[in-house]
Amino acid sequence: MTDTAFVAIGRNEGERLRRCLQSIHRVSSRVVYVDSGSTDGSQEFARSLGSEVVALDTSQGFTMARARNAGWRQLIALWPDAHSIHFIDGDCELIDGWLDTATNFLADNPGVAAVCGRRRERYPEASVFNRLCETEWNTPTGEVDACGGDALFRREALESLGGFDELLIAGEEPELCLRMRLSGWKIFRIDADMTRHDANITRLKQWWRRCVRGGYGAADVAHRTADRPGGPLFAGQVRSAVRWTFTMTTAATLGIMASLFSGAFLSPAVGLGIGIFGFSAIGGVIFLQAFRIAAKNRERASGWRYAAEYGLWTLGAKLPQTLGVLRHRSDVRARRTAKIIEYKQ
Repeated sequence: MTDTAFVAIGRNEGERLRRCLQSIHRVSSRVVYVDSGSTDGSQEFARSLGSEVVALDTSQGFTMARARNAGWRQLIALWPDAHSIHFIDGDCELIDGWLDTATNFLADNPGVAAVCGRRRERYPEASVFNRLCETEWNTPTGEVDACGGDALFRREALESLGGFDELLIAGEEPELCLRMRLSGWKIFRIDADMTRHDANITRLKQWWRRCVRGGYGAADVAHRTADRPGGPLFAGQVRSAVRWTFTMTTAATLGIMASLFSGAFLSPAVGLGIGIFGFSAIGGVIFLQAFRIAAKNRERASGWRYAAEYGLWTLGAKLPQTLGVLRHRSDVRARRTAKIIEYKQ
């Protein structure tokens, strides 16, 4: 596709980047790779394949939005005839046949600014966290509010709106898509496999940091879109995380205090009984909410087993997400610039 060019972004992706760039070069020679301070030879490897390499200034904070903007601006300088720009993360591999499907869709739908397909997890069986990502990627098709990091954009729409908000450390795609929709463009997700993603989240600490980043990003996007039509984006997710965390921690604290108070004035057995009753009630509420989430996502998670897992971990994510929200609020009050929150190995 001579009028389509690619922007890949990465930071110390190693083997993941090798798969990513090789999959792109099979279908296009127009590739810009933007590197955010890698120390694993990523830049040299990208050049060996014929990619144009942009190395971001390490004196500034890294964000994916900043990398994507640097990439597409370099791309149109090199190939001014490019009418569409495909973004892809360095931990993803392009699936054969996707580019033709996506470019044909844009050609047939002139009012569409961006189109994406299905992102699949490469190793969902490797960890519960990878399986959660696999379910997360499985979203409805048709006209949607936003795309993710892998998507084909119409250059006209991207350029007219100035690209991504570089201050966002997460959620930059939905924020851009909101601006596109407010300008009259449409966003579509179509039923076609697009990329394979390698989350490589094998430890609880990685998952926790990813959730903190998600909470921070959601709060930041909500803050920046509060006064826009259709905004604030992610306000519901932010409220849900904070309310659940507050409710559960408050209930647990009251349960402990009631148990200790009763044990001090009545008997240890009574205090223990009150404590057991209180925590059983909390457990019951968590179970019911997890079941509700599981029932809603049963088809998306390919059955009850993984849906139940998804429900429980979704609730578990509320606490780190809330910590991310609180971190964002602290940064806003102190007028600090957001810093990227990394979670990969």
